[in-house]
Amino acid sequence: MTIRALSRPYPMAGGGPAIERVDLDIFRRTYFTHCLRCGFCADACCQHGTEVDSPAIERILAHADALENFTQTTRDTWFRDLRIDADFPGGSYRRTTVPDDRCVFHDRSGRGCQLHAFALVHGVEPHTLKPMLCTIFPLSYDDGLLHPSEEVQTGELICLGTGETLYRGVRAELAHYFSAAFVGELDMLERSA
Repeated sequence: MTIRALSRPYPMAGGGPAIERVDLDIFRRTYFTHCLRCGFCADACCQHGTEVDSPAIERILAHADALENFTQTTRDTWFRDLRIDADFPGGSYRRTTVPDDRCVFHDRSGRGCQLHAFALVHGVEPHTLKPMLCTIFPLSYDDGLLHPSEEVQTGELICLGTGETLYRGVRAELAHYFSAAFVGELDMLERSA
């Protein structure tokens, strides 16, 4: 692990944590980036569920009636207890439940995330509903550090070793959440990594 400090903190758009440092492994490690074209993992990345920040939970619950119908689940089964954590927008999060070894929002009759699919079907911008940590996976962050997710670090992520770098695979998502200036600085670091 080689950590590099950024020239300044880059806070998340709309308020939230700031990224101040980067693990250069995000520019070195690779994975199969075209998830829904994959025929070998059965959405293994969804097996642990995810953390969803409090503002995102409010956005999800604003669509609860329609989402219950779409997902064939009930809102009282979606999330675990609230946890306080300054690394999340709103200062807290709830983890999704994991019935039958996949996130409650995993599409059991097909592939992928039902929150993302719901957004597309109903004309909602997907970033509004899909949890940020799912969107930037296989990267994660904590304490101001952007780094490979735990599944990458332990080698558990089944699609490691082929395709684009972790960074390139989610570069556009990082720009969405943290700004074009942020990815501009990461692009410079990438060239020297």
